[in-house]
Amino acid sequence: MNSAANGLMLQFLTWVSSRPRTYGEAMETWKSSCPRYTIWEDALVDGLIEIERADPVRQARVTLTVRGKMILNGAR
Repeated sequence: MNSAANGLMLQFLTWVSSRPRTYGEAMETWKSSCPRYTIWEDALVDGLIEIERADPVRQARVTLTVRGKMILNGAR
């Protein structure tokens, strides 16, 4: 991961951990049409975040996984 993407990932993980976040809120804040900045997708693929099931899906909670917490804590 390049330094810009790494910085964005740390910003994203910090954002997720700062207070309870919903899937809808994450999609509104972190959606991207730029293929270079796929922070949301990268965090899911890398196992850094998880989405708890909910109905409606926009109310599902987005949380850090153990791995996501380790990466975030290692950066602090």
